[in-house]
Amino acid sequence: MTPTAASAEASEFAGKTALVTGAARGVGRETVALLHARGAHVVAVDLRPDVTTLQEEFPGVLAMRGDITREETAVHAVRSALDTFGGLDILVNNAGRTLNKPVTETTAEDWDTVMAVNARGSFLCAREAFRAMRSRGGGSIVSTGSYAGTVALPEGTAYSASKGALTQLTKVLAVEGGPWGIRANLVAAGVIETDFLDTIRPDSRAYLASFADAQPLGRVAQPEEIAEVLCFLASPRSSFVTGAVVPADGGFTAV
Repeated sequence: MTPTAASAEASEFAGKTALVTGAARGVGRETVALLHARGAHVVAVDLRPDVTTLQEEFPGVLAMRGDITREETAVHAVRSALDTFGGLDILVNNAGRTLNKPVTETTAEDWDTVMAVNARGSFLCAREAFRAMRSRGGGSIVSTGSYAGTVALPEGTAYSASKGALTQLTKVLAVEGGPWGIRANLVAAGVIETDFLDTIRPDSRAYLASFADAQPLGRVAQPEEIAEVLCFLASPRSSFVTGAVVPADGGFTAV
């Protein structure tokens, strides 16, 4: 990268304000780091109490603990961006919940829990961000989706349905947002190596290895790789891209 290109990248979000959900760890944390490094003001939201450490690590970031399935969290997060930084230009809908269970073992509570975060929470944040961006004259809404939102895998009943809902929500936001200068796109991510996987699968190492073997690239994603795609779609470099589902799955869905 030339010095000029590096300088431009370092300031590409200067004067912009971003809201990132699911910000405490993994892809969310890496996205906060990239946006902050490239000049953005960032509001970081997560249900985990350690989200507040982002303020210490990235001076100027406004971190808050909140549950995005609750309407007041979305309202408060967007209002905080407006009050603290004067506006909102970017929403990264990254918070998510996963579940691997056969359809016959998936309970109504399982379904509601997964849909509450991946669909309802993303909708609430997008709605509030859309309102703020419409008043501002435009913006970018980017969501962390999944290949599971477009292809079916065993034991993905609730998760695949929720990511499918998020995929369609993105397209509706793009259609409705176009006249207001609001873009909406989704990254259909593949399997990502994060410590979160260890908490939900005792066989996480074997699980990762099985997916690595099934992909043309022969490995799974690192959080920073997905964060880079999210930031590209949030940036002016993708100014004519909206309503897109961008695969970042190592070629899994190309096979």
